[in-house]
Amino acid sequence: MSAYLLRRLAAVVVMLLVVTLVTFGIFFLVPKLTGGDPAALFAGRQADPAAIAGIRKKLGLDAPVIVQYARFIWGLVAGRDYADGADVTHCAAPCFGYSFKTEQPVWPLLTDRFPVTFSLAIGACVLWLAVGVATGVLSALRRGSLWDRAAMTAALAGVSLPIYFTGMLALAVFTYKLHWLTVGYVPFTQNPLAWARGLLLPWIVLAFLYAAMYARLTRATMLEILGEDYIRTARAKGLAEPVVIRRHALRAAMTPVLTILGLDLGALVGGAILTETTFSLQGLGQAAVRAISDQDLPVILGVTMVAAFFVIVANLVVDLLYAVVDPRVRLA
Repeated sequence: MSAYLLRRLAAVVVMLLVVTLVTFGIFFLVPKLTGGDPAALFAGRQADPAAIAGIRKKLGLDAPVIVQYARFIWGLVAGRDYADGADVTHCAAPCFGYSFKTEQPVWPLLTDRFPVTFSLAIGACVLWLAVGVATGVLSALRRGSLWDRAAMTAALAGVSLPIYFTGMLALAVFTYKLHWLTVGYVPFTQNPLAWARGLLLPWIVLAFLYAAMYARLTRATMLEILGEDYIRTARAKGLAEPVVIRRHALRAAMTPVLTILGLDLGALVGGAILTETTFSLQGLGQAAVRAISDQDLPVILGVTMVAAFFVIVANLVVDLLYAVVDPRVRLA
């Protein structure tokens, strides 16, 4: 297991380097190939050529591409200095540069928005995992029953309806009409109850979509596993049905669920754009939308890197959980 963990950690490092290379190329090289200039975006539309040239020199955009990339990687690890003559500005690690719009460091902006997105993703994940898996298991055990048909119909509706529709509908009914729930972010450390109450409606709306997908996946997987030989053997040996379901069928069925959980959770932590926009939550998704509209390349780059990092880390955690959930993985 230790050797496997070391191999996976090495693969994570390599993948992160690949991600940095790709994102660096997209945000700093592609604009040049298409006739754009990041220095001109930073300087603004009214800047003269001399000012653009000064910014290009300060940002290091006049250096060879390999030097720019090396400085970019070094800035992520140890920080970076931006020199404009005698004026030197230090960007602390991890340095994603300075916003073209506000001229403030990108990393503090990301850390300020991250708790909102993380709270949204974690709370919704707990709801959709519990509801989706439980619904899928019950539907598989009661295949063809009224519960199965009703649950799968609701799951189909959940998959079909977009978040901005269910979100606006939930706001109209539960917030503006009935005044049952208010939406807003309060830091968990400040007031845990207000934190949960302010995010409950976004959690439910987001979980409705994902729980539907997880219910359908769990049901299909459970139906396949319940027909396996080792399940029939377990029943023939006299094991109680709850033990057969919990220890043999459900543990094997969780493998594909964990696979998509790593992808979904990692992507949401990187920014739940539609949900944050619908409920006006100031998270990473909202920051990305605003940066795209402002053509703020460093902020877009920072959000992209954070999202990629959490997707990779989430998949690493999922790979390790495989061995916990399914003993066959440990034997392999």
